Amino acid sequence: MDFDKPLYILPFDHRGTFQTQMFGWKGALTLEQTAQIAGAKRVIYDGFKAAIASGVPKDKAGILVDEQFGAVLLRDAAQHAHLTSCPAEKSGQEEFDFEFGEEFGKHIEAFHPTFCKVLVRYNPEGDKALNARQSSRLRRLSGYLHRGNQSLFMFELLVPPLKAQLDLFKGDKGAYDLELRPQLMVRAIEELQNAVVEPDVWKIEGMDRRQDCKNIVAAARRGDRQKVGCIVLGRGEDDSKVRQWLATAAATRGFIGFAVGRTSFWEPLMAWRQRKITREGAVAAIARRYQEFAGIFEESTLAAA
Repeated sequence: MDFDKPLYILPFDHRGTFQTQMFGWKGALTLEQTAQIAGAKRVIYDGFKAAIASGVPKDKAGILVDEQFGAVLLRDAAQHAHLTSCPAEKSGQEEFDFEFGEEFGKHIEAFHPTFCKVLVRYNPEGDKALNARQSSRLRRLSGYLHRGNQSLFMFELLVPPLKAQLDLFKGDKGAYDLELRPQLMVRAIEELQNAVVEPDVWKIEGMDRRQDCKNIVAAARRGDRQKVGCIVLGRGEDDSKVRQWLATAAATRGFIGFAVGRTSFWEPLMAWRQRKITREGAVAAIARRYQEFAGIFEESTLAAA
C-alpha cells in the first residue's frame, strides 16, 4: 500500500454512458458502433496528450480507460510511459462484480495498468448481504493485486443515499452530500478495510468542507496505511462545483490529485459529434479543461503549503 505521489487522472472508462447517452444505442453493439465509440475515446486521449505537450507534468498525468473501447489507447499510453488505469467492474451495475468474471486476472495481466480500478456503490447503512457480497469479491481482488502483481489498486467509492437518508433532508441531495455523506464515506472506508480490502488510492466524491477531506484521509491512512493516497472525482458536476472540490481537496494533505472526466470532455465531444466544432477544436478544448483542473490543484496545493 504505497502511492502518495501527485496523480492527475483523465478518466473516460465510461461504457454504458457512452453507448446510451452519447450515442443513443441500446443492446449489443455492432463492430461499426464499437469503432465509433473507440474513435470518440481517441479524441479524449489526443486531448490528454495535447495537455501534456502544453505543460501538464507527464509524471503526474494519467488516463483511466476501459479495455472494451480503449485497448489500443492503453497500449499506446504504456508505450509512452504514461500512467494508466483500467476498470475491473461491470459497467452500470448497482452491485460490484467482475467485468470478466473468473478471468479478471488474465485481463489485468494482459495490460498491466499502473492501477486496476473498481467503482463500488457502498452505503454502510444499506443492505448488509449486498455489502458482504461486494466486500468478498473486493477482498479477492485486493489480495490478488497485492500478491506481487504489477498493478496498484484504485477504489472509486460512491455512497448513494438510501431513501430514508434522503428523507432526513426532505429529498435535498445537496444537503445529504454536505451533512451526511462524508460521515458515511468514513464508515464505508473503515468497513471495507476491516473486510481486508486495501486500496492504494481511494477515488472519492468531492466534499465542500476541508474538515471532511481531513476525516477521509484519516480513515484511509489509519493504522499502517500512511502512504495511501486520495484523489477527488468530478462526478459529472458543473465546472464551478468541480473547481471548488479540487481546491478544497488540494488544500488537504493526503489528497494527491483528481480524476475529472465528463466535466473535461463531455461538452467538447458532443459538440464535435454534432459538427458544431472540428475534431481539432474538441481535442484542444479537452486539453484546456484538463490542464486548467491540473493548474487549480497545483496552485491550491502550493497555497496550502
